[in-house]
Amino acid sequence: MSVDEERRLGGCDSGSPFPLSSSRNSTANGHPRLGDSRTVCFVCKRFYCDPKILPCLHTFCSECIRQLEPFSASAPGGPGSAPRAPSIREPASITVLCPVCDSEVDLPHAGVEGLTTDHLAVSDVLLESLRNDECELLCDLCSEGEAERRCAVCSANLCQFCCQAHRRQKKTSSHSMVCLQDLKTCGRVVKPVLCRLHPSEELRLFCETCDQPVCRECAVTGHRDHLCDYTTNVIHKHGDYIRELAKNVQPHVGKLEAALNNIECAQHTVQARAQAVAEEIQTFMQGYMRAVQTHCHGLLRQLEEIRVQKKNQLHLQMVQLEQVLSDVKTGVDFTERLLTDGSDVEILTAKGVTVRRLKRLGEVGYNVHPVTDDGISFLPQEKAGQTEGYQVFGMIYARAVDPNKCVIQGEALQVGRQDNPSEFTVICKDSAGEQMNKGGETVRVSIVHKTKKDCSTKPTVVDNNDGSYSVSYTPVEPGAHTVWVCVKGQHVKGSPFMVAVKSKVRRHRGTFHCCTFCSSVGLKEARCGCGGTMPGGYQGCGHGHKGHPGKPHWSCCGNVSEVSECTGCSAGPVSPRGIFRTVAL
Repeated sequence: MSVDEERRLGGCDSGSPFPLSSSRNSTANGHPRLGDSRTVCFVCKRFYCDPKILPCLHTFCSECIRQLEPFSASAPGGPGSAPRAPSIREPASITVLCPVCDSEVDLPHAGVEGLTTDHLAVSDVLLESLRNDECELLCDLCSEGEAERRCAVCSANLCQFCCQAHRRQKKTSSHSMVCLQDLKTCGRVVKPVLCRLHPSEELRLFCETCDQPVCRECAVTGHRDHLCDYTTNVIHKHGDYIRELAKNVQPHVGKLEAALNNIECAQHTVQARAQAVAEEIQTFMQGYMRAVQTHCHGLLRQLEEIRVQKKNQLHLQMVQLEQVLSDVKTGVDFTERLLTDGSDVEILTAKGVTVRRLKRLGEVGYNVHPVTDDGISFLPQEKAGQTEGYQVFGMIYARAVDPNKCVIQGEALQVGRQDNPSEFTVICKDSAGEQMNKGGETVRVSIVHKTKKDCSTKPTVVDNNDGSYSVSYTPVEPGAHTVWVCVKGQHVKGSPFMVAVKSKVRRHRGTFHCCTFCSSVGLKEARCGCGGTMPGGYQGCGHGHKGHPGKPHWSCCGNVSEVSECTGCSAGPVSPRGIFRTVAL
């Protein structure tokens, strides 16, 4: 009997060292109805078929791993690796993304076959298939009949026919058979792990040198000089090492779970806070909308009142003008009829009453311009106070500037000084004489020399945004200047007016002193600009004598104000006996 026939009859699948029993384990939609993540592949949603463990410790079917799209690929060896012989060709290292944790994992050079098989998943799938009534296990040998028994030695599920043939074989006649129905109550079905290179041999030894399980043939051939021992003898050492590593990693589980709980609590807190703020926003907006509606109705009422008021003013003016027009027409018509149809006696008889009436009609006063205009505007940016506790915006502005009521104020309305800044203020008022409370009006100012028409001064107009406008200018020529001030193209009250611009300030050429004797160092005949004399020489020092101002003054002009303009005679040589202009000692 050949080796292949012996393996087939013995229950070993030559295609895979870790056979999975064939089973009709899928429902109509292709997915198992039972099972959890330990038995179902995350990718294909079916029971594991040849499950492999990725370096991230997630298990998938080997075929599902092959179908993953490579994330990256690097040349064999990579940077920094030892040089290889040109004849040796190794496949490139392929990196894929784990479908569960999205980690970048590197596949071995052998590909998916080089990954570690998840034998726990193999056993779980077998046990789940046994417990699932909808899963029909097929014979591992013929793959046709329904499996009824399991060979405890070969770990193969056999149908009744293959089970009888298994017992007829001399090599497998002593193998014990277990009914598959009896395995349903087991917590786990353990299958022997067979060697990949020697499928008929079970992995019972562990090579300490290569750090991997081996079979007896591998230990004799490829691991002859290596330190090998039975797995039962070394499991304690390696198991303790794995437990120690797991013990070091275990605290992270609690910390991470606590962190996740904290984040979850924070999410609930954020959600609750967001809902509370949403309620506050809704409450605020509802109240604010009510306030806006109330303010809107108030503005509309105010607008209607302004419209009615302006309409009544215009109607009253119209009635008055109609009455004046009627009176004028009556007087003119009567006069024309009297002069046309009346006799000389009749004209002279009605002369008195007619003249008196015509004189009165000629002196009657009336305004040909409308008493009001359409100056109604809405200012959306202006604060309108609070309505129901909310700050609202938007005001109706119906006041209009009346140029005839605008006035000019300031010290520079009559006198100016050459090369010295001067300033006055234009106050804009409405028809009632009230100052406007906002700016934006067109105020034009022109300053021209009265005799030198080509000499003009350019003024600067600053809007103070309160109905007043500051006008500043610096005259460059002395003499009379004409100032025009217009608002809305009309002269304001007092415009135009004249400003006398004086020459530059005359500086004092003398000394600001107490008396002539002191500043002249005792010159008896000296006289001061104040007109005081010094009879008797130094006696009395000039104080209290006739013409002395009795206080400190300028010797050049006698002005008692230290900060002032000199009003003395023009500069020039002065005789010592004349008005004495002293210099600082």
